[in-house]
Amino acid sequence: MTRLRFRMNLNAQQALRYYQGMARTVIVTAETGQRLSFPAEHIRQFVDSSGVNGLFSIEFDDKNKLIGIKRLSY
Repeated sequence: MTRLRFRMNLNAQQALRYYQGMARTVIVTAETGQRLSFPAEHIRQFVDSSGVNGLFSIEFDDKNKLIGIKRLSY
């Protein structure tokens, strides 16, 4: 199992594209420097009136299948 952390700071207008499904893939850089790509549907739960902001943890199984994303802090 792999767990990585990343920061995301999207304003409300940017987050709306992910929430509405106009953008389908999220690409972020983990704290390790690795670039991660995952379906946008996984951040919809974190969208609020200010956008999507915070430090997140993402977890993958041994076959690199996404298990889940958690917000660690704002």
